[in-house]
Amino acid sequence: MRHRKNTVKLGRTTAQRSALMASLVCNLILAKRIKTTLPKARAAKRLADKMVTLGKKGTLAARRQAIATLRLEKAVQELFSAVAPAMAERKGGYTRVIKLGKRMSDSSEMCLLEWVDFVPPEAKAKGKKDAKEPKKDDKKEAKKDSKKTSKKDDKK
Repeated sequence: MRHRKNTVKLGRTTAQRSALMASLVCNLILAKRIKTTLPKARAAKRLADKMVTLGKKGTLAARRQAIATLRLEKAVQELFSAVAPAMAERKGGYTRVIKLGKRMSDSSEMCLLEWVDFVPPEAKAKGKKDAKEPKKDDKKEAKKDSKKTSKKDDKK
């Protein structure tokens, strides 16, 4: 029977699987968003939520547990200094999985794993970019001006 056996093996040995999960969670902490396959994301989501819970405790013992699991001190420092304080008011559900569709090469289901309060940089810059970008009429006039100058240079 399969009672209380909830480990997703992902076709790897225990050591490979723990290294993979540590790497995925470290990259999630440092980059705030990662693109991976759906089964890996679902497995990493559980570990990431546990790491945020350790980060919210903020004790030395919790920090040592996080370092033992993640194996990267820079990621643990970021977890305890930035990620966990941002999630202080939440009681759970720190990450989200957004499905992207199937990968072309092997038809694996791809997804984004990100923090719930993460705002992508494109969305932030998009509002600013529209204000800086010249209007369509301005672009046409700029092209006409450049053509005129190039014709004058050709005549000389």
